This record gives sequence, C-alpha cells and structure tokens, in this order.
Amino acid sequence: MPPIEHTHPVPALAGLLLTITLGLAGPAAADDDGRSMPRQVPKAYTSECGSCHLAFPPGALPAASWKHIMAGLDKHYGSNASLDDATTRQLDSWLQAHAGTWKRVGETPAQDRITRSAWFQRKHRQVRDAVWAHNSVKSPANCGACHPGAERGDFDDDHLKIPPGLPLHLRWAWFD
Repeated sequence: MPPIEHTHPVPALAGLLLTITLGLAGPAAADDDGRSMPRQVPKAYTSECGSCHLAFPPGALPAASWKHIMAGLDKHYGSNASLDDATTRQLDSWLQAHAGTWKRVGETPAQDRITRSAWFQRKHRQVRDAVWAHNSVKSPANCGACHPGAERGDFDDDHLKIPPGLPLHLRWAWFD
C-alpha cells in the first residue's frame, strides 16, 4: 500500500480564498466591461449629456472620438452644448478613462457617431429605414426605443422590445 501523502492546509486554503475573492469580484468587474455603463458615472454626464439624448456608455466609442466630441461641444451635431471648463475637463477625463477599447470599437466612426460605427451598422443591418423614421423611434440614435435597458448600457438582444405602433411588416428584424 502506498504511503498517504499529507497536504499542507495553507496552500489549499489560499486557493479557496482566491477562488472566493475572484468569484465575488467577477460580477463587479463585469460592470465595467467597456460595453455597459460604468458603475461610477459623473452627475454632470447624466444631467448635461443626458438632457438632450441618451447618455451613451463611453465604451461605445474610442477615445479619439470622445476627444473630438468634447473639443467641439460648441458645435455638437448642430447644437451648442458648451460646458464650463471644469465640467468639460471632468467629463473628458472620465470619457477617456472609459472609452471603448474592445475589438469592435477599434476604429473611429464617421463624424464620431455611434450610429455610423462599423459595429453599429453590422448589428442593425436588417433594420429598415422606415423603422428609424417611425414616430416611436425617430432616429438610430434613439436606443431606448428598442433597448429598454439603454440607460444602463444594456443592449442585449435578448432584452429587445418592439417599439409601440410599429407595423407588422417592419417587425421582422426582431425575430431574426
């Protein structure tokens, strides 16, 4: 009969503690995955940016796009969205820290628009122009029309909703 090997409890205990720690940190780390809204959002981002449109998750654009957007707030897509210097610096710093770095956000989209990015175009390629123009949607930038969790950065296909009043012949993209 082979001799019984005794294992030291400290390495086993350390491994168990590491597993528990990583397990507890896992969901929190997933919140800042770059695709969803970060846990810590400056109030100015929600109040200033979110007053005219969805305060988009910063991970939806690369850092270069956010830099261009913040540098041109006086002519922000046809509006003057200028902020005081301190707020501009705060938001620019936060956007740079949380800008998209994942593969799909690697390139700067035309006009720094999320809706012009290659990943957005690919993801929405089957949505007809008539859907974007429908009264309950109005534009591709109105994420909340189809994504009820858009304000939290939840764009999961499993959580899509059909915009109210959308005719049956335009709904086929939801069932693809």
